[in-house]
Amino acid sequence: MYNPPAFREDRPEILREIMRAARLALVVSAAPDGGIPEATHLPLVLAEDEGPHGTLYGHVAKANPQWRGLAAAGAARAIFAGPEAYVSPSLYPSKQEHGRVVPTWNYVAVHALGPIEVVEDATRLHAIVSRLTDLHEAPRAERWAVTDAPEDFIASQLKGIVGIVLRIETLIGKRKLSQNRAAQDREAVQAGLAASEDARDKDVAAAME
Repeated sequence: MYNPPAFREDRPEILREIMRAARLALVVSAAPDGGIPEATHLPLVLAEDEGPHGTLYGHVAKANPQWRGLAAAGAARAIFAGPEAYVSPSLYPSKQEHGRVVPTWNYVAVHALGPIEVVEDATRLHAIVSRLTDLHEAPRAERWAVTDAPEDFIASQLKGIVGIVLRIETLIGKRKLSQNRAAQDREAVQAGLAASEDARDKDVAAAME
């Protein structure tokens, strides 16, 4: 990921916050034959206490050919997207001064890279699925648990997936939030996005605070 110094985010607590907030990640890996890289959208759970940067757990359908590529490549990249918004040049006060402005896009993202393990063991798969389920059921008043379903049914479902465990060795964080603009332009962008009727724009305005 191209990441100029002005937009670089290295604070571990901020990076983990972005990763936790992203409900769906994109797992990218090299193709087994050296062709076009493969990618799958996946919910992942971050175990922050495992390794220097944490460990990611998830699973893919066994029918998805990427898991074989993951096993062969032995490494992958998980991409977590945060708030994003279009920034119109009309928001910049400097447009009135000299007109030398162009559109851009503000966004937040984290890339997690490291070795990856494919899990087919039923016991470990059950633990991964339970961990993911517990995470996303936690906010609900009536929570569903894996143990709510019949054991034989869950066992049959586990046969159709494989787990993935990505041990993060490198974290790359980017918060492109108009830091390269003059203070008056940045403040105007924040105000303009905060006044938008689009919730996504408001999220970026909040991230700029």
